[in-house]
Amino acid sequence: MTILSATMLLLLVMDPIGNIPLFLTALKDVPAQRQKKVILRELLFALIVLVLFLFLGKFLLRVLNISDPTLTVAGGIILFMIAIRMVFPTPKGLYESPIEFEGEPFVVPLAIPFIAGPSALASVLFIMNRDTSRWPEWLLAILIAWLITGSTLFLSSSLNRFLGKRGIVAIERLMGMILTTIAVQMVMGGVGHFLTEALKNK
Repeated sequence: MTILSATMLLLLVMDPIGNIPLFLTALKDVPAQRQKKVILRELLFALIVLVLFLFLGKFLLRVLNISDPTLTVAGGIILFMIAIRMVFPTPKGLYESPIEFEGEPFVVPLAIPFIAGPSALASVLFIMNRDTSRWPEWLLAILIAWLITGSTLFLSSSLNRFLGKRGIVAIERLMGMILTTIAVQMVMGGVGHFLTEALKNK
């Protein structure tokens, strides 16, 4: 896996285009002059969580005694579920949870799960697990995907007017189709790895 492929995977699961309507809805009661500050704060929270998972995820897997094939298959299944919801979106969004809270959103739901959601965290674990010695490259991939996501969300109002609801749905479905193929490949790779190790141990 290269930096580019890792960045693309993270960008797909962060889904900045698909998150535009969700962010606009969550921030509708926040004063316009403060919205960008809130978005920046939530982006920083999400980045901290992603980086923590990058460096601490490996230790968590060791404590839980989770093998590489298991992680790959589990990550593929999570990505597949998210991808299916991107291709066939629901009115309530990917996590089917209406945004109902008073005042300014804090951490939930913008940072988690809209940016650093289960699929993004699983992808970080999967990427890091491929080769822990390349952690600077994976960190760079996270930063690039995070910057692109942040830039998109900062321009959410303008992009929403430009793309419209149909344009956003069309892009999200395309990203979902691409993510589906990646998820299937992860599952097949994990199963293949498991079968290879099982045959070696016989």
